[in-house]
Amino acid sequence: MGLPPPPPPINQQDSYFAVEFDTHFDPSLGDINGNHIGIDVDSVVSVASVDAISKGINLKSGRKISVWVEYRDAVKIARVWVGHSSAKPSNPILIAQIDLSQKLKEFMHVGFSASNGKGSSIHIVHHWQFKTFGSHVDMDTDQEEEGDCFFCCDQLDQNSTSPAPYIDYDDESENETHYNRRRRKIEEAALGLGGISAILVSALVISIFLTKRSKKGTSTSTINNYQFQTPKLPSRLSLSEIKSATMGFNRDRLVGEGGSAKVYKGSLPHGGGDVAVKRFSRVNCNFPNPFTTEFATMVGCLRHKNLVQLQGWCCEGSELVLVYEYLPNGSLNKILHKNYNSSLILSWKQRVNIVLGVASALTYLHEECERQIIHRDVKTCNILLDSDFNPKLGDFGLAEVYEHSSNSNNTTRREATLPAGTMGYLAPEYVYSGVPTVKTDVYSFGVVVLEVATGRRPVEDDGTVIVDYVWRMWERRKLIDARDGRLMGKFDGVEMERMLMVGLACVHPDYESRPRVRDVGRILKGEAPLPWLPPSKPRVRIRPVLPSDNEETLDVVGIGIGIGSRPSTDDAQYLTPRSQFGSKRRWRSIVVDFEFTQRAVLMFPNDT
Repeated sequence: MGLPPPPPPINQQDSYFAVEFDTHFDPSLGDINGNHIGIDVDSVVSVASVDAISKGINLKSGRKISVWVEYRDAVKIARVWVGHSSAKPSNPILIAQIDLSQKLKEFMHVGFSASNGKGSSIHIVHHWQFKTFGSHVDMDTDQEEEGDCFFCCDQLDQNSTSPAPYIDYDDESENETHYNRRRRKIEEAALGLGGISAILVSALVISIFLTKRSKKGTSTSTINNYQFQTPKLPSRLSLSEIKSATMGFNRDRLVGEGGSAKVYKGSLPHGGGDVAVKRFSRVNCNFPNPFTTEFATMVGCLRHKNLVQLQGWCCEGSELVLVYEYLPNGSLNKILHKNYNSSLILSWKQRVNIVLGVASALTYLHEECERQIIHRDVKTCNILLDSDFNPKLGDFGLAEVYEHSSNSNNTTRREATLPAGTMGYLAPEYVYSGVPTVKTDVYSFGVVVLEVATGRRPVEDDGTVIVDYVWRMWERRKLIDARDGRLMGKFDGVEMERMLMVGLACVHPDYESRPRVRDVGRILKGEAPLPWLPPSKPRVRIRPVLPSDNEETLDVVGIGIGIGSRPSTDDAQYLTPRSQFGSKRRWRSIVVDFEFTQRAVLMFPNDT
């Protein structure tokens, strides 16, 4: 069945929960016959099994078989329903009392495994679906309903390992497209079997409630000075509820607009309070679905006091909506840059608290989640402030999830992708390699630190880049003069210099010289020594991925990206051509010289 033989795995990482459909009789494994269904936990020796023939199911008949698998942690029971139609049987065929709370983790693979043994067989999966928000009674694949989802099951970025909390695969013909018809509804899992061998459904559960919660539903704890909240699943809302909350997506309710979504202020009834409703635009099939990526990441594990909390979601018809907690003071970008002449000026204490809060959030993403999360779009627009000006990092539409690596830069087995993010925040090595790492997030965070300390934009209207400006002040030994003049001298000089030095360390052109975000927090608190900085901005040579017959290298001083321009909206994305160049195409290079001797080489194919 494609599973490891006994004994059970010693490594906790190899744990699995599976439902087996076995047509091979092996007494040594405790099989009851050659036509049975069993539940396996870390071993092919089933913890519970049933004779399928006695229940009217012949696994060798070649008929299409529909299967529903459900686990409820509240009662520690796994149940399996099996039938030959799309209607879910009233009674399960197999029930097992098992505790999976120690087996299931934040991120796990969900799928299928099969083997032929000594015979020959064919296994066909016609439809399948994985859900974590309960199940429905039947599975009608031919009818459409008003609540059908048009695009919620779009595939994630293949280079990201973010898990999708709602996965739906359909066998529509190639001539049918997502935009020409709505996808047929698959309410439960269907499994087709044929031949004489075994197929195993290594399916995780439909309803997983791993966290023991109090009657109030939540609890909090503090670990290493970071506050976490126990997982609480967001609520699925109807489109009518969303429209009612936003007055029909009224433009007067619009509080933000980006490249992939618009954000409206809404009010939920029955004490739901104010919320931020993020309405996604029509998805481009050529790029990862930001709704799927953001939803999967937020539901996966993100419960931290400095992360914006997801409260609900809606996937109905062509509408894709995420509902977040509403933060009344808006984005850090708005307060720092768009209210320049306003009486609302962030105090020095508030600025230090904001930087420390964002550092705490990134430390959680990079080091404390079960799998490492690279945000890829850390910027002041994505840092929101609550009523007390506490920061919360949001917008995970570009996030990527990876296994933790012993490699210091965590680049093991990562492929180059289209660099994504915002002009002025992109690390130089990321622009040319296309490989996101914790150090590319650190660079973006460093730009944010410099913004908070100086009050300047990443790229000013006259083309001045904040990174170059602060480096220049450092070279002239006038670093403190880079401070935000609106503070009117009301700041601690030692803390200001420390913050500016931390910012420069984070935007060091050599990624290996950048500190970890965890260390940044300790430095800002005076718990660790100041970072060492060279007397002038370092010059780094980057060798991009070029055709084999091209020996050109790039001299880079600063990032040289986005100079003289700025996104028209808070959420504008910056994308560059893929950096994995084909060897059979001729390439031409354009050398662009920017102010302050910044130099970048942009590669384009001759046919563009």
